[in-house]
Amino acid sequence: MIFTVFLLVQVVLLYFLATHRSRSERDPPLDKGAIPWLGHAIEFGKDAAKFLNRMKQKHGDIFTVRVVGRYVTVLLDPHAYDCVIKDSDSLDFQRYADVLMERIFMLRLPHHQPTHTKALMKRHFLGMNLAALNGTMSRHLEALLKAEMPPNQKYWKQTELFDFSYGVLFKAGYLTLFGGEQNNNSADPASVYDEYRKFDNLLTKVARRSLKPEERRTVQSARHRLWELLAPAGQTEESGSNAWIYAYRRLLQREGADEEMQKRALLLQLWATQGNVGPAAFWLLGFLLTNPEALSAVRSEFKQISQMETTDASLLHSRGNTPVFDSALEETLRLTAAPFITREVVQEKTIQMANGQEYQLRKGDRVCLFPFTSPQMDPEIYTEPQKFQFDRFLNKDGSAKRDFYKGGRRLKYYTMPWGAGTNGCVGKQFAINTIRQFVYLVLDMDLELCDINAHMPEINTSRYGFGMLQPKGDLLVRMKARKTH
Repeated sequence: MIFTVFLLVQVVLLYFLATHRSRSERDPPLDKGAIPWLGHAIEFGKDAAKFLNRMKQKHGDIFTVRVVGRYVTVLLDPHAYDCVIKDSDSLDFQRYADVLMERIFMLRLPHHQPTHTKALMKRHFLGMNLAALNGTMSRHLEALLKAEMPPNQKYWKQTELFDFSYGVLFKAGYLTLFGGEQNNNSADPASVYDEYRKFDNLLTKVARRSLKPEERRTVQSARHRLWELLAPAGQTEESGSNAWIYAYRRLLQREGADEEMQKRALLLQLWATQGNVGPAAFWLLGFLLTNPEALSAVRSEFKQISQMETTDASLLHSRGNTPVFDSALEETLRLTAAPFITREVVQEKTIQMANGQEYQLRKGDRVCLFPFTSPQMDPEIYTEPQKFQFDRFLNKDGSAKRDFYKGGRRLKYYTMPWGAGTNGCVGKQFAINTIRQFVYLVLDMDLELCDINAHMPEINTSRYGFGMLQPKGDLLVRMKARKTH
């Protein structure tokens, strides 16, 4: 008994020595929180934006907080972001990503595998391959939207906008990238979507290890079902849209991933490629429907282009020809894209702030950027940052606005929905094209709010840090196909 107590005392002492920390002169401000070991984990997970804004007001643009036994240095000075984004020697993105992949997707891949995946995606999501993907996506969107509409053009379809947008875009994306037009063994898109939503609704809790017993069973069931549904994808060589998933499976096989790991990796890619486009389209349509001036401007631009183009699908290739839509989308993403950009500190590093002051990052810590707070919601950069202004990213002459300032200096990073640097989104242009085509097709219908006085739903604050935000509620809309064009 005495020996057991002695061991417990030693463990507690070792734990205290390992986790105790005091601030040195070169460290950023340190805020460990009131709860031992947990630190600020509860407040951080509940509403990261609110918490980080409070820390920013208290400590400034850089500070270190304790979260579940780890020390995380948060940098909120956009002029200093290059110190993190461009440094692959002192800061390692993959070490943090590996933790999330194992926790959420039960997946272990070689340390260099994400680099190879990115190179593969560049070959399949850019250039001529992008044009092929755009065409396939366009066909699936048109078919799915047609199936959603009542057969009689006199009748309205009433639906919730978030589920409608997410569902149509997810199914179209699944068919384009995973199903393959020649793959008769592919799973029903509706079944994949239903299981995915069960998984996606609890994804943040999985990452934070806060699942209740019933939720854990739901996640396990949905995850295993998705592995089964995705198993046929890319098994045989296909042409066109399915070439990417086939090449991805061959890459996994060359690097020693067995069949089980391949299925798990496919779920990761499903989340990475389909988890953000639907929510982004929902927010954009919602903002347009609740801002008549913006809706009229985007519809007018689409109408002008459609009169000049021979096919609706050409909108997919009209990059640079939809400045009003592009501005409205960029404004939407500024308000609703909220990923963390996180790195592991693998060796000590000095960061220089805009005011010239330098701080030391300690080896073993993590460093985190949160562009949603800064620059995207910074009132010094954007007047009334909480407000949707569809023309915020337009100059007076109608050209794209790219000059924004903080502290009198032009910003390199004034909004960051797609990430930046080596970890920027390879599929950015494909995603933009897809959202543009979807919004064009939906606005070409008769679409209106069921309640003309409806407001945008509140944000689900637990989704901060996981890409596109999702709403707590929804917008009820009604739609029908137009009789004439």
